[in-house]
Amino acid sequence: MQDRIYLDNNATTKVDPLVENMMEPYFCKHYGNPNSLHKFGTETHPIITQALDKLYEGIHANNEDDIIITSCATESNNWVLKSMYFDAYLKHGKDHIITTEVEHPAVHATCEFLESVGMRVTYLPINEHGTIAASQVAEAITDKTALVSVMWANNETGLIFPIEEIGQVCKQRGVLFHSDGVQAIGKIPVDVQKAQVDFLSFSAHKFHGPKGVGGLYIRSGVDLTPLLHGGEHMRGRRSGTLNVPYIIGMGEAMKLAQQNLDYEREVVGGLRDKLEDALLEIKDVSVIGDRIKRVPNTTLVSVRGIEGEAMLWDLNRANIAASTGSACASEDLKANPVMVAIGADVELAHTAVRFSLSRFNTIQEIDRTIEVFKKAVKRLRNISSSYGLN
Repeated sequence: MQDRIYLDNNATTKVDPLVENMMEPYFCKHYGNPNSLHKFGTETHPIITQALDKLYEGIHANNEDDIIITSCATESNNWVLKSMYFDAYLKHGKDHIITTEVEHPAVHATCEFLESVGMRVTYLPINEHGTIAASQVAEAITDKTALVSVMWANNETGLIFPIEEIGQVCKQRGVLFHSDGVQAIGKIPVDVQKAQVDFLSFSAHKFHGPKGVGGLYIRSGVDLTPLLHGGEHMRGRRSGTLNVPYIIGMGEAMKLAQQNLDYEREVVGGLRDKLEDALLEIKDVSVIGDRIKRVPNTTLVSVRGIEGEAMLWDLNRANIAASTGSACASEDLKANPVMVAIGADVELAHTAVRFSLSRFNTIQEIDRTIEVFKKAVKRLRNISSSYGLN
């Protein structure tokens, strides 16, 4: 049996062994509740502080800002968006949110919920380059706009959005700005000061940390109604006993992610480009988005005449893991929404396959993937009922 090849790192990543080693003592040896006053609890305080420091350094947050530990970016996104109902709508009559048509379901579905309770949402369409322009945001802002929420990098295409420019627009217009940074951290530099974001969501498992822990950056002086009540944890902003080993793991994963940014750009990006170049040699194969404007690990490839799910079947039989898009919507067999948004025809929008690499992939794995992919294209097109008829 061939060794398994994992190329679905935008869905989740393996825990770095260095992160695992850092976490291990805090499951059974140092297991005290950090809110307890006895030594079992207080002995965890220094290591939690160190972990939080790594998070602050990783995104260039100031000491006056807050980074609140959450269960994941989905919780963080929900918290920011739903708080607009209480903090902006009910208190100040601001009932308008601006986002994009291609946000992660954690943002898109939450916005749909808010519409059901009376808020208004503008979903900005992406342009032919697969992103939006800051000018679109500026045109959409009204005196009723409470929040702009735009992802830092798209989970399917890897395309990077103009976050700094959007941040400038929001700052000038006095509108709060939130970014889902899940697909950016660990792949490109993320600086909340330069971007002027008020909120940033992230999940540890997207940069080789554990699943089930994430964070929300909140700029100093910004109010946010808590989503969870019941204690004074995290300065009263997010109740619930702290998940000590996972917080430690997330901090270490963030530190390692920053240390590996050059490797991500040069080596992982080089492997991505090698894969991409080989696949583009195949007739009627295209890749979505200029690679220079994408995070270095992601390729969304379209193969005319072949359903994305059929290609995944052949790849999976060869022990290669890829996806057709967001893992959070993987059971939905509708056309890829990003490809629909950029104007792809209906057939082509069903053919997308996403490869997302990590620093643990090798050139041998990429060579094997190219070999399997080319064989799969030949096999599937030979049995296709539509390819070659036009």
